[in-house]
Amino acid sequence: MYCRTNELQVDSMDEESLTPAQKELYEWLSDFINTYHHSPSIRQMMQAMGLRSPAPIQSRLKHLQEKGWITWSEGKARTLQLLGDFIDGVPILGSIAAGGLIETFDDVQETLDVESVLHTKGLFALTVNGDSMVDSCIADGDMVLMEPVKDSARLKNGTVVSAMVPGSGTTLKHFFRKGNLVVLEAANPAYEPIELEAENVHIQGQLLAVWRKA
Repeated sequence: MYCRTNELQVDSMDEESLTPAQKELYEWLSDFINTYHHSPSIRQMMQAMGLRSPAPIQSRLKHLQEKGWITWSEGKARTLQLLGDFIDGVPILGSIAAGGLIETFDDVQETLDVESVLHTKGLFALTVNGDSMVDSCIADGDMVLMEPVKDSARLKNGTVVSAMVPGSGTTLKHFFRKGNLVVLEAANPAYEPIELEAENVHIQGQLLAVWRKA
């Protein structure tokens, strides 16, 4: 089976591999780009770092690129793009079942960094447990990035959602509405659909992206 989804493949980057000077520049670049939505000039970087020569800036940029933190064409500062970020990200609220129902998430324990283009209000991430969504290219151990659902009546049939059944738990499934019923269907023939009264199901979010560590 070949799956083509909005999956985000990411590699972990080691912040400790940066020197203090490189980290200082990177953090400043992150703040600048998040604020102005474009990369700064070499002169602006020099002023921010208190430098009179462009050479140290160019050296730091070269090392940041070699270590996988940015992309940059030398001599063209405006081509600079960030590949990592130190800022707080989307809260990971816990795990969600991709099999049966399990206890719902509770305390926020860590965060998932994402690009600034994904700064939609209320985004949250869940770690997938189970294989019931494998035919939709969502595997055990993946993280799913979810967008809050304010009105489940507007959801299209087939949308991948995180659904909570009060007193039972949460699950990741395809959503279908049939009259007064909600059917939560797996993407794995080994799992039977879950059919419930609509009033007994709370749709927490709809799938925005799948985050898989390489």
